[in-house]
Amino acid sequence: MADGFAGRDLISIRDVTRRDVEEVLGLAEEMSKRTRLDIAYDKLATLFFFEPSTRTRLSFEAAMYRLGGHCLSIHDVRSTSLEKGESLSDTFKILDSYGDVLLIRHSDPNVVRLAAEVADNPVINAGAGRDEHPTQALIDAYIIRRSLGRLDGLTFCILGDLKYSRAARSLLLLLDKFKAKVYLVSPPELEMDASLIAGIENAPVKKGALSDVIGEIDVLYVTRVQKERFPTPEEYEAVKGSYKITLDSLRGCKADMIVIHPLPRVDELGKDVDSTPHARYFQQAALGISLRMALLALTLGLDARIG
Repeated sequence: MADGFAGRDLISIRDVTRRDVEEVLGLAEEMSKRTRLDIAYDKLATLFFFEPSTRTRLSFEAAMYRLGGHCLSIHDVRSTSLEKGESLSDTFKILDSYGDVLLIRHSDPNVVRLAAEVADNPVINAGAGRDEHPTQALIDAYIIRRSLGRLDGLTFCILGDLKYSRAARSLLLLLDKFKAKVYLVSPPELEMDASLIAGIENAPVKKGALSDVIGEIDVLYVTRVQKERFPTPEEYEAVKGSYKITLDSLRGCKADMIVIHPLPRVDELGKDVDSTPHARYFQQAALGISLRMALLALTLGLDARIG
């Protein structure tokens, strides 16, 4: 696997090395100091979001704007020629010809991979069903390093819907590139795929209860129940509201422990946590712009040196 983002697709967090992660996080920190650059004045990003999005789509658009570039954005498939019977393959070829980088969100991971197969320009996975969300994992790593100064040597608890959360899957894969310890906490019906856990080589993974590990962990990563991923409404109703993190849940935690969440939240994370020094999830979302500025600059091969 080659180091560096320039000209490469980002479909899975498996596509990046530890060195890649450190490079993009370092550049993101530099980008956070600037509100506008003109290094992408002749570049155009094409976004096609087949699923709803607030943070991912808008932060990518804001990132491209702040780099001095432009975006073409589609977020309603009914407004495209797919409604006339055009194939996805042809659609992606056309979009690829219009811009310099293609960002795709879809409920089917194979659609994102198809885009990468037919496009000549780099393709970035902006969320692929329950499979992965690699740029979210990079944002997660950014807020963790910004808050705690490192990724190595930390203990994590990833909690919630681990069966359907693509963000949780990508984060675990990213942590495997560092010296981390991970606890997975979820209702039995929402446990992470055993095959994915079996592939983790460097980050010891254990299962447990939050109350048993709260005093040990440095990072609590909370995910919502992914309503849109359940095969039937009945299966969702059976686990809806089965867990909630409140101020009481954090009793006995480390003073510098942080709580992060990819958002949106529903009822799994109480608002009484918002006012604590542990809460980092809104800052986490805001940092998405700087991280995605860095990622786009590196992917497009731009001179991102900031003097």
